[in-house]
Amino acid sequence: MLTVIEKVIFLQNVDVFSDVPTEDLAYLAAIAEEVTFKADEDIYRENEPADALYLVLEGQVRQHRDGRDITISESKQAFGAWALFDDAPRVATATPLSETKLLRIDREDFFDLLADHIQITQVVFKTVVKRLRKLMETFSTGPLTTPN
Repeated sequence: MLTVIEKVIFLQNVDVFSDVPTEDLAYLAAIAEEVTFKADEDIYRENEPADALYLVLEGQVRQHRDGRDITISESKQAFGAWALFDDAPRVATATPLSETKLLRIDREDFFDLLADHIQITQVVFKTVVKRLRKLMETFSTGPLTTPN
């Protein structure tokens, strides 16, 4: 089992939490549960309720739909991140390629944490907006600007 300090060090390298101050990451580390899955044991399935974000500690996780790979998540990568912000059903199935260790952050625990720590809320939402802008820019002809 990882200590809170080891979880904080790990969370510093995860994109969605990379801008959260180190001292605030301790709160996130405290709600992050370490879980292990065997190869080919589904972590979640398409159309199931989305209730948690997962972070890969060791191993690889395949996200797939209708027999087609969407992406492979590896160490220090998050998947299922939209579950923290939206309760729509999962759009893909997540399956480990080998025995895999993950950190799981439950949505309800995450909301409780954000309610008590506004500074974390601000940083996480800023990061999510940056990711959305970057995604939108890939589909537009030029950079997006924010009206003043």
